[in-house]
Amino acid sequence: MKLVAAVAAAAALALALTACSANEPAQREFGTSQPNPAPGGGPEATTSAPYPFGTVQQKAPAIANGQVPVVKRIPTDKPYVFLTMDDGAVKDPGALKLMQQNGTHPVLFLNQKYVKGHEAYFKQILDATGATLGDHTVDHPNLKGKPYEFQRKEICDDADDFQRGLGVRPSLFRPPFGNYDQNTLRAAAACGMRAAVLWTAAVNDGHVQFQAGDKLKPGDVVLMHFRKTFAEDYTAFVEQAKKDGLTPVPLADFLG
Repeated sequence: MKLVAAVAAAAALALALTACSANEPAQREFGTSQPNPAPGGGPEATTSAPYPFGTVQQKAPAIANGQVPVVKRIPTDKPYVFLTMDDGAVKDPGALKLMQQNGTHPVLFLNQKYVKGHEAYFKQILDATGATLGDHTVDHPNLKGKPYEFQRKEICDDADDFQRGLGVRPSLFRPPFGNYDQNTLRAAAACGMRAAVLWTAAVNDGHVQFQAGDKLKPGDVVLMHFRKTFAEDYTAFVEQAKKDGLTPVPLADFLG
């Protein structure tokens, strides 16, 4: 209960963290550890994967009422943290080497406008680092309040283009600026997404910024960007995770 209260209180501070932060409607959190896999398949199925601190079995978040669930953090009793990288605006030539050296398995929430013409750069990262491809819309607009069809096109066209150009269709979605409404969640579901992913901490200008407290906690989802400060931001995350005794693992494995 204390954890849920802390997360709810932290949401109000999101704008102070980064240009991508925003206020959002009340959200459902998913990912509570299950003692045994659910029988059968479909949205109630679990996935299990070997990790440094034991096998993890997570219940997949379910699409309800035609809307993807919103995931801000992963409730877990294991020392795991999750890294995400947005946009793709700056193609740091050292990014691949940094990720290979540290094994952070990030989700890359990319925009088509930054990937177009640079597919080889991002495909190399995806193929060589165990990173997951995510959908961040074509042009990075503020979706909240926009018509359903506008939002669906931004999300679906991004995913369709990545399938053609990168050979992978994303199934995790991040709304630009963290802004969304019910149309966003419906459009994401229609485009084949299985969750809308927000964050609980961000890295800017080589510093980790927290929505609550002064350290990373198990289950935190951390946001950074493909910016000129990529190396400083990435290093700051790796050092903070080590300092706080956390291991970066793939977020996709915890979302079914």
